[in-house]
Amino acid sequence: MSTTTDPQGGTFRLSMLMNDSRYRSLTLQAIAAILLAISIGYIISNLLANLAEQDLNISFGFLATPAGYDINQTLIEYTSQSSNTRAAFVGIINTLLVAILACITATVLGVIAGVLRLSNNWLVRKLMSFYVEIFRNIPVLIWIIIIFTIVTAVMPSAKSYLGEDPERGMLGGIIAFTNRGVYVPAPFFTNGFGGEEGSIANWLLVIVVLFGSLFATRAMTARANKIQEDTGIRPGTLWTNLAIWLVPVAVVLFILGLSWDFPDPLANRFNLRGGLQIGAPLIALWLALSVYTGAFIAENVRAGIQAVSKGQTEAASALGLRPRRTMSLVILPQALRVIIPPLISQYLNITKNSSLAIAVGYADITATLGGITLNQTGRAIECVLLLMLFYLTISLLISAVMNVYNSSMKLKER
Repeated sequence: MSTTTDPQGGTFRLSMLMNDSRYRSLTLQAIAAILLAISIGYIISNLLANLAEQDLNISFGFLATPAGYDINQTLIEYTSQSSNTRAAFVGIINTLLVAILACITATVLGVIAGVLRLSNNWLVRKLMSFYVEIFRNIPVLIWIIIIFTIVTAVMPSAKSYLGEDPERGMLGGIIAFTNRGVYVPAPFFTNGFGGEEGSIANWLLVIVVLFGSLFATRAMTARANKIQEDTGIRPGTLWTNLAIWLVPVAVVLFILGLSWDFPDPLANRFNLRGGLQIGAPLIALWLALSVYTGAFIAENVRAGIQAVSKGQTEAASALGLRPRRTMSLVILPQALRVIIPPLISQYLNITKNSSLAIAVGYADITATLGGITLNQTGRAIECVLLLMLFYLTISLLISAVMNVYNSSMKLKER
């Protein structure tokens, strides 16, 4: 025989908002929401009152005025006469560039180091442990400064390539390593949209084609899995998937007229011209964030692998799988369920730690909008609000994408 403490039906009374478990949680949430709204309203009202007392107001009109400063590395067209909005957009692109590069590199380093930390080879295991303990226990800002110092002090100057045989010191005759950065061939399009070579529209088209290839290969893999479930025979998908990836993008690049601009040491007496310069600040920030965060990801990978039952390894060995195949086909796919949640936090840390770029002069969003623009215009509140909005938006997007991937990897129960 069971009893309930909550009355079924009857007349509603105000006391039921706290005494009845059916309404208590909703009542407490409503009270918390009201208190939060009152607190936010008080803060905003106090802010506006203080600004009014000092004859100040919140205005974003400064975004349309000329920026008045140069940016050392840009991926889009920019001059000192461009607007502050354009300068902020350049900083956003630079921030996303270093964040994406660091996330990819840190993931590769972390997975390799995490797997090797469990190696049977004593020397390899200790070397990976040394890497993890050294890099994760020293602040990332120090690593940024160390790597930047090494790049600017150890690498040869650009003048060293301006001799009788300037291409002799260049890697393959097309890549130059200098204390200002690395010069590599720059791609551009001769048949770009609107007659503008290397326009954003061309690259967006290439990205769209790559996304289409991604969905097409996923469909081919799903089809192969279905056939394997029905017949027990899995059709080969390697060459088909390679063709899906390579052929469409190759056709698009051919139509757009892909060409290359190579670094030319003879074009200037003091510096190399042409090509794409990957500046020393970007290299320092990219490598420092990668090796620092990679050490944390290595520990996540190690914990995820150790969370998989040893019986899985024994079963794979009984089926005749070699250790490498066992790790890639059996252990890591199951370990991802443990690895992905903390991996999301590491990606968020990379994005937020990229704001340390100002220490080496890399023009990210913090250096442009939150640095030079703020100092020139005096619009501290507006600039900080925009910075907060940017980092909040990017963090939420990263969390949403990774949570979707995490949901697809979780264990499906019947």
